[in-house]
Order: sequence, then structure tokens, then C-alpha cells
Amino acid sequence: MKSLLDYDPKVLMAFLKSLEGDRKFSDFLMDNGYRELEALASAIHSNEDALRWLLDNGYPEFAVLSNAIDNEENAIAWLEKYNCKFLSLFAAACRKEDAAIKWFADNDLRIFILIINEIHHILLYQSWDASDFHKLRRS
Repeated sequence: MKSLLDYDPKVLMAFLKSLEGDRKFSDFLMDNGYRELEALASAIHSNEDALRWLLDNGYPEFAVLSNAIDNEENAIAWLEKYNCKFLSLFAAACRKEDAAIKWFADNDLRIFILIINEIHHILLYQSWDASDFHKLRRS
């Protein structure tokens, strides 16, 4: 199984920029053999097709990571069961669990702290968007 630790910092910076919505970095990931990172960024943005792509193309750990970031209990348990310690800590930090955030800070993992911070922004925006009564559908 892959871990985010498997990637060069420059590739992780492209992943960060893709999370921020910069299409040229999404294209870079797609064109240079990192489609799984572009799909993960899209899955974090709630793209169901990207989540399915991860599952269908040998990256279940990244699909589960996206769900664990969203605090889905089964996904959190899956990461633990399959000993995905780093991804589990990463998801916990994205969920703003203090101990996990401290672990990243204590280990001076700056690129991951930047990525976690961006995911915090994405989750906050999604939360606001979901509660915007102007966007609610009438049944």
C-alpha cells in the first residue's frame, strides 16, 4: 500500500496546489504518473468519481483516507486494521485532533502541515456550503 510519505516533497507541493484548485498542478499530477494524488485531491473535494477511481485502480488506502478525513468510523477503523499508521495520523490531524497535529509539528513535517491546513479550509468550506439554506433543494 502507498503512503503519502512515499512521494517526493516537490510532488507533495503539486498535490497541495491541486487541493487548492490550481488546475495546472492537477494536470501535472495526471501527466506525470501521479494520477492517484490528483484523484485523492478530487475525492477530498467530494468527487465521487475520483473516489471510485481510487478504489478501482489499486489505491484503496487513499479512498479510505478521504473517508477517514471526513470522520467516517469504518474508514478510520480500516486504516488502523491495515496498519496504515501515517495515513491514520494524517486523517486525525485533518480532523483537528490535537495529538495528531502535535505529532506532525514535533516531527517537523512542514509539507504535511501545509497540506493538513489546506484540507482544514476545504472541510470548513464544505461545512459552510452544506449549511447554506440558499443551496438546499426543495423536495
